[in-house]
Amino acid sequence: MSEPTAVPAAEPGAVAHPLRAVVLAGGLNVEREVSLSSGTQVAEELARAGVEAELRDADAELLPGLAAAPADAVFIALHGATGEDGALRAVLDLAGVPYVGSPAAACRLAWDKPAAKSVVRSAGVTTPDWVALPHSTFRELGAGAVLDLIVARLGLPLMVKPASGGSALGVQKVSRVEDLPAAMVSCFAYGDTVMVERYVDGVEVALSVVDLGDGPEALPAVEIAPESGVFDYTARYTPGLTEYHAPARVSAEVAARAAELAVRVHEVLGLADLSRTDAIVTPDGAVHFLEVNVSPGLTETSMFPMAVEAAGSSLGDVLARLLTRRAATTR
Repeated sequence: MSEPTAVPAAEPGAVAHPLRAVVLAGGLNVEREVSLSSGTQVAEELARAGVEAELRDADAELLPGLAAAPADAVFIALHGATGEDGALRAVLDLAGVPYVGSPAAACRLAWDKPAAKSVVRSAGVTTPDWVALPHSTFRELGAGAVLDLIVARLGLPLMVKPASGGSALGVQKVSRVEDLPAAMVSCFAYGDTVMVERYVDGVEVALSVVDLGDGPEALPAVEIAPESGVFDYTARYTPGLTEYHAPARVSAEVAARAAELAVRVHEVLGLADLSRTDAIVTPDGAVHFLEVNVSPGLTETSMFPMAVEAAGSSLGDVLARLLTRRAATTR
């Protein structure tokens, strides 16, 4: 089994020349503020690591700016559709701009949570049963009848979440059948398709993966302990409502199993450079895949930086090495 490992220390003089990077953050979606926080933190960490980093938004000035003053590589700290659905990366590919992160096609797959779950389940990864349906299905066939079938198939409690999106926006736990319609209506505010998933009781863990050139390696798992019991948007971004433990308080055997799952997900979905898988560890030690993030949060309180620190490494060093590797492939 794969053990979570420390990120190898950079060799002296690993950055062969002053690297110029552009950090993309912001975007025009509901995760803009989180993205700006991530981008600011990335730029500061890179500066401490000796990298010249310019923070830019993904707007109409981006492509002309990159053409006029080419960067060695771009770091994408955009969350939500702008940074994670693959469209921006496809444009950067067209422009010949190197960037850290997963390719466009892999991002499109990971962005679609039901599709990603289908792929990882086919690869032998355990994931809770689910059903994903567009708003039109409920409108055309009758919401009551469809919801009755969902409860009969998946039982209660249920997790209701948008079929795409991040930052736990729209995510709700539903324990009573009478609360399900309102949860669905709320969730449709974030997208046309809702995924309803069987609730799995256990410890939620964030499993970060990084590839610095020797293949993907799992960092120590971060245990998430929200006061409410559900790691929703409020629990994620309100100080004091969630405790984190890095490394997670699990046995060595479970930690190895979780690391193996995270690397497996990273590989079967065709991801690159870095990712963060969210999973549940049940009381019997089984690890259940929930979803994967191709642009994990990188703020001071985000879980990827916690995992890097738990591995005994510097976030700035890891980010600089990722950028250096991508820049080197284009020279």
